[in-house]
Amino acid sequence: MSAPQPQPAPEKVSVGARVKDTIRRPATIRRIIVSLILLVAFLIVTNPALIPFLPAETKESLSKTWSNVFGDVTQVASRISLSWVSIFEVIAIILLMVFITAVLAFILEHIPAKSGKAKSAVSLLRSALAYVTAIIGFFWCLAALGVNVGTIFAGIGLVALIVGFGAQSLVEDLVTGIFLVFEDEFNVGDIIEVNGSRGTVRSIGIRTTVIAEPGNNLKIINNGDLRNILNRSNENSFAGTSVSISYDTDIEYAEKVLEELMPEIQAKYPEVFINPPRCLGVQELGSSGVELKVIGEVHDKDIFSAPRILNREIKIAFDKAGIEIPFTQVVVHEPKGK
Repeated sequence: MSAPQPQPAPEKVSVGARVKDTIRRPATIRRIIVSLILLVAFLIVTNPALIPFLPAETKESLSKTWSNVFGDVTQVASRISLSWVSIFEVIAIILLMVFITAVLAFILEHIPAKSGKAKSAVSLLRSALAYVTAIIGFFWCLAALGVNVGTIFAGIGLVALIVGFGAQSLVEDLVTGIFLVFEDEFNVGDIIEVNGSRGTVRSIGIRTTVIAEPGNNLKIINNGDLRNILNRSNENSFAGTSVSISYDTDIEYAEKVLEELMPEIQAKYPEVFINPPRCLGVQELGSSGVELKVIGEVHDKDIFSAPRILNREIKIAFDKAGIEIPFTQVVVHEPKGK
């Protein structure tokens, strides 16, 4: 059996490629178009004077009727300065923020982070970058459209109070994500067990943590839900197997064969076994044979492949040594004819 092949590193996707992929999605395009249509319809409904191809008298009559029913809601449209200049400003702001995000993400990807903690900090910064640039770009676009951003910030106290009651889980995720990096409980690249899942930490974000399970499936967990974490990368693990020999086999002879085999296994698979495996002796006197226990010290990522290697190499060695591994046999007796 050949040595286990290392898993290929996940392909890095640039920010620009992610933006292109998002734009190409039909659902995203539909949401953008629907939102734009609803916005235009809302502005026209609240201010009939914006309706094109209508006589001035008709526009004035509709505006008076609308004001008599709902009040002077025409001011809603006037709050937003819609013109080609403001539209071009918004487009320029979005392109600038995308450019800044791409440059900063490029810089973060090329930071020589060697330790797990450094990789975790870079991962957290990359996640926070998307939120910070989006928030700055959002308020910048509002200012370009003529919205009084100062009034919005003046009401931040009320908004903070609402967030405190209605978005407690979000705040918990944000705070926990920051403490995860500084408390060094686990880092990017570590193998952890949490909430019944076991896998390698791919990234630690400002809100979520991504874990790659053994099947290479990605599990996204909110940082606030990360409790009772078992970090299996802090210490090496032990993987083992049990092998049976028949009761007719000399146990000392079988143990000697295993003792000679263990260094050979470690030399053949040095990337799996840190030290030569060892035989612990008789594990159990089974119904059909004597079970011998064999264990080896391995990295936690090899905890599943190591027993398969041990089983194969022990079977080959026992076949060469003439040691029988018992197995269940079914004997069928045919009745003799009269």
